[in-house]
Amino acid sequence: MRKLIITLLAGATLLLTGCGYNTFQTADEQVKASWSEVVNQYQRRADLVPNIVATVKGEAKFEQDTLTKVIEARSKATSIQATPELVNDPAAFQRFQQAQGQLTGALSRLMAVSESYPSLKANQGFRDLQAQLEGTENRITVARNRYIKAVQDYNVEVRSFPSNLTAIVFGYKEKPNFAVENEKEISRPPSVTFDAAIAAPKGDASGATK
Repeated sequence: MRKLIITLLAGATLLLTGCGYNTFQTADEQVKASWSEVVNQYQRRADLVPNIVATVKGEAKFEQDTLTKVIEARSKATSIQATPELVNDPAAFQRFQQAQGQLTGALSRLMAVSESYPSLKANQGFRDLQAQLEGTENRITVARNRYIKAVQDYNVEVRSFPSNLTAIVFGYKEKPNFAVENEKEISRPPSVTFDAAIAAPKGDASGATK
C-alpha cells in the first residue's frame, strides 16, 4: 500500500509538471512581482506631484486650470487601490490604466506650460523636481514593459495546449494588459526642456518643498 501511494504521488507530480502546473506558478509569481514594481513607480510619481504643485503655485499668474487638472488627476489615480487582485479584473485594470494615463497627460501639460514662465525655469527647486519626474516616468516605462512581457508569457500558457487544460481545471484565466494602441503615447515621459542660457541663482531654491 505504501509503495502504491508513493507511486501515485510520483505519477501525480509528473502529471502536474507535464501539464504546465509548475509553469503557471512561476509565471503568476512573475506577473505579481512585475505588477508590484509598476505600482511602486506610479506611487513614486504621485508622491512628487504635491511638491511640483506647491512650487508652481508660487508663480502668481500660472494657469490655474492646468494645476487643477493635475490635482484632480492625481486624486483619481491614487483613489484606486492597486491590489494584486486588480490584475485579474479587466474592468478595474482598465480604470487604473485610464486614471494613470490622465495623470500622465495632465503632468505633460503642466511641464509644457511651465516653459512659458522664465521664473519657474530659473527656479532650481522646480528644475530638480522636473528631473525627478522625468527619471520616474522613465522607470514607469521600464516597469510597464516588464509587466507587459510577464502577462504575455502567462497568457500564452493559458491559451496553449496542453497547459490550457490545466488552466481550466485550476481556474487560471487570461490577465488584462496595458493597451498597446496607446502604449507609446502613454509611456512617453513628460517634455522636460531646460534652457541652457538660464541658470538658477546660487543658493536660490525658492518655491521648492522638502
